[in-house]
Amino acid sequence: MIEILYQDNDIIVCQKPSGALSERSEDKLSLPAELERQEGCGELFTVHRLDREVSGVMVYAKNPSSAAKLSSAIAERRFHKEYLAVLEGEIDSEGGVLKDLLFRDARKNKTYVVERQRRGVKEASLEYSVIARGEGTTRVRIILHTGRTHQIRAQFASRGHSVVGDRRYGSKTKREGIALYSHKLEFEHPSTKERMSFEYTPTEY
Repeated sequence: MIEILYQDNDIIVCQKPSGALSERSEDKLSLPAELERQEGCGELFTVHRLDREVSGVMVYAKNPSSAAKLSSAIAERRFHKEYLAVLEGEIDSEGGVLKDLLFRDARKNKTYVVERQRRGVKEASLEYSVIARGEGTTRVRIILHTGRTHQIRAQFASRGHSVVGDRRYGSKTKREGIALYSHKLEFEHPSTKERMSFEYTPTEY
């Protein structure tokens, strides 16, 4: 069973497990379809996405109007998203901003940091702060400024700090899922305008 954190007539907030797709799919575990079966809530609308390997908090809209308002909030950066990650290696700084140019190779399902602008390349930015270090890893909190596919994974891996368990991006650690989590969502409710906040903190934090 998928844990439901909140729901009303407009939205449903849940904890996404690692391995589930955040978008609808016919041949793999699809979170929207699974929620619709469990809750009998009708069609759900995806307004943001998480990589299949990533777990944590997600929100879905229950109607087109709510979906449009949440999507607009994301596009206008009024939708706050925070992540937690365990990275390989010990980062010296206490935090900072990472800015890169990213190229997405859809055929390989992988994102690369590149040196110069060309067709298909997009700017990416995030900020991070170090929570703790030890045993060859660093725990960080991350705020995304842009929402590129595999952005966090690619940006840190390019600096020699792959997400623990993320073998696609160079991690040597074998584990179920990767140590990247959608920790916190804050947004304005599409109907009531109330500021809402939801958090998920994994046990390894």
